Amino acid sequence: MYRKPSPQMTIDDFILPFAGKLAADNRWVKLAAIIPWDEIEKQYAFMFPSDRGNVAKPVRMALGALIIQARCGFTDRETIQQITENPYLQYFIGLREYQLTRPFTPAAMVKFRKRFNAKRLADINEKILQAEKSKQELEIEQGDDHHDNDSGSSGTLEEKSEVSEGEAIAEADARPNQGTLILDATCTPADISFPTDHRLLNEARAQLDRMIDTLHQTDGKGTRRPRTYRQKARKDYLNLSKQRKPRKNQIRKALKKQLQYVRRNLQIVEQMLMKIAEQNKICPLSQRQEKLLAVIRKLYEQQTAMYKNRSHRISDRIVNIYQSHVRPIVRGKAGAGVEFGAKVAISLEDGYSRIEKLAWDSFNEAGTLEETVERYRERHGCYPEAVLADKIYRNRDNLLYCKKHRIRLSGPRLGRPPANSSLQKAEKRLEKLDAKQRNAVEGKFGEGKRKYSLARVVARLKETAECMIAMQFLVMNLEHKLRVLFLQIWIRLLPQRFEMVSC
Repeated sequence: MYRKPSPQMTIDDFILPFAGKLAADNRWVKLAAIIPWDEIEKQYAFMFPSDRGNVAKPVRMALGALIIQARCGFTDRETIQQITENPYLQYFIGLREYQLTRPFTPAAMVKFRKRFNAKRLADINEKILQAEKSKQELEIEQGDDHHDNDSGSSGTLEEKSEVSEGEAIAEADARPNQGTLILDATCTPADISFPTDHRLLNEARAQLDRMIDTLHQTDGKGTRRPRTYRQKARKDYLNLSKQRKPRKNQIRKALKKQLQYVRRNLQIVEQMLMKIAEQNKICPLSQRQEKLLAVIRKLYEQQTAMYKNRSHRISDRIVNIYQSHVRPIVRGKAGAGVEFGAKVAISLEDGYSRIEKLAWDSFNEAGTLEETVERYRERHGCYPEAVLADKIYRNRDNLLYCKKHRIRLSGPRLGRPPANSSLQKAEKRLEKLDAKQRNAVEGKFGEGKRKYSLARVVARLKETAECMIAMQFLVMNLEHKLRVLFLQIWIRLLPQRFEMVSC
């Protein structure tokens, strides 16, 4: 059930228990004014079609709490504690007056992250970026719409809606290209230990031992627990893990032992589950243990196949039994040849970033260029003048696509260098300028990984991790918008300060 709150509140509506009022130049007050809460609420209300049950928290409270957490790097409990102690944070999440009690419990933060998945956050991010237009531009557009309505063209909206995709592309080709689009991709590492086959099998064996203990409790005290050799298996694991540089034959021998332990435990679990099913008893395993059992089965199949084939590669390889969606991403960079997490391809435009593709399996980011440029055309009605990207984007398909739509793709042109020395110098000067402008996207990745939590995504669920990654880029856009707003205010006040100095 969802109950629509009152219209978007202002700073004057917030009631303090003591004399005084909130400062209008506070960062949280300015940030609340930037976000279009009313537009976001229209989509948020559709998630609660029923008119019964408990009333859900408003969108400003749910999304505001996630923004506070992402911006400050708090935990769930610390976020609620900070909101309870700070009146500016209470105003930011939409409370009408300062209250001493906490507005919601830490468990509600989990529900908030599930409601705002990566797709919804991308739509919210787009709304925030589109709301950047100034009041003068909006007034001009309203004046143009009013002029069109007075001219008697009542069917313009219907005609625009009936325009085909081919006509839209032809119209975009006719218009001159404008703007610059920067593309790049990175990996957002998950909070997991470096995976090794030996350690993964030992963790799987330990979890199977716990499942056997749970299943054995249903048989009663008269039955004997199956023998699993857990102490011997633990000792064999430590014998290898304590060695600084074990040899290949030692590693292979230890893997064989761990595979045998896991196979024995899996067979015992399967037998005990069949016995419980024949007796028509309720399975004592929790939902988390059942999901973990399915992951361990797949892990055992993969490790057995790699052991028999003497290989270290397999499709959809599991690197963590608790986060089975995480995949290895080969980056080939110094200090981190392989990273484990989600791969994110973004586009940067005027300092604002958009997630173009987020996937846990490795992909070639060059395949996202065409879709990204087409989305740029849908937003602006024309193609970009230049696309700045690294060498991996300069494949044959992308070069032909950019040449077709008169888009300059950064990098040296194909073929022999020009005979004219002045032309060759101009091309090199343009390459250096493109490289300088492309540093902005590298800086955006550095900002997300140093200041925010993109360097280590602390989330176990796949949906929660995607929400946290999308939220970080949304917060970075809000921060950039605050900096632009501060710069505009400073430019307006600059002439007045010169006049005061001259007087």
